Amino acid sequence: MGLADRHYMREGRRRGPLSTTVVLMIVLVVIFALQCINAVYLQTPAELWLALTTVGLKHGFIWQLVTFQFLHGGLLHLGCNLLGLWFFGRFVEHVIGRRFLLAYLGCGVAGGLLQGILMVAFPMHYGGMLYGASAGVSGMFAIFARLESHTEVRLNFILPIRAGTLLWVSTGIALFFTLVPAHDRVAHAAHLGGILAGLAFVRLGWHRDFQPLPWDGAWKRLQQTFRRPSPSPLARRPAVRSMASGGVPREELDTDFISKDVDPILDKISAHGIQSLSERERKILEAARARMAKR
Repeated sequence: MGLADRHYMREGRRRGPLSTTVVLMIVLVVIFALQCINAVYLQTPAELWLALTTVGLKHGFIWQLVTFQFLHGGLLHLGCNLLGLWFFGRFVEHVIGRRFLLAYLGCGVAGGLLQGILMVAFPMHYGGMLYGASAGVSGMFAIFARLESHTEVRLNFILPIRAGTLLWVSTGIALFFTLVPAHDRVAHAAHLGGILAGLAFVRLGWHRDFQPLPWDGAWKRLQQTFRRPSPSPLARRPAVRSMASGGVPREELDTDFISKDVDPILDKISAHGIQSLSERERKILEAARARMAKR
């Protein structure tokens, strides 16, 4: 069965709220339009602040690891990433649900980190600026191919090939041109980082919503670490309890004690005689009698 034959790849008659994938695609288009407007009319240095740059990395602009994923260098660049999101993002979102955006951005950050480290270490070979959604899209493709390795996809809309085979071919190409930079203005290291992050996401089982993420409950554990331990119910009681006659605690000689403990003892005497009482019951009865005598 091909990818297009699956039910989540077909449009239904009922139109519900837009999926996260579609919303993400719209955001990418809108931001690209703003880039074009800025380039022609405003000419602000916004891209230098939002793209991943060696200068930004050296100055600790960590937000660039996320913001670079929303910028593109041209219409063809944008179109290829939108196609990748459309074909693979919808499947991944269908499988992992609310973790989709985390997986997408996480793969993008991983790709940005790998490319960024090489940019800082070898600027002559890896350039000084990175932008584009291809790292996140590569991660989505890796997750898809790992979960649906036998599904047939069309390479360049023509050549039929299994997703698992295409994954290893893509990984090999990205690895080779990461180690041997081709100066083709393609961020192969970012693609490789995104693919590896997607494979790790599945390997760790994070695509299953019942598999806890490493930081699940971290805030609660942090609160418990710094919270002063509350005293136990036993610790809140007085350290020394005054004892009434017969060794029975005085707090037991209240109204509830009379109705709950003394009345059943009197009923037992009436039914079975006083000789049926245990030592504990005799002490409770003597304590109640002593209290009644003080009134």
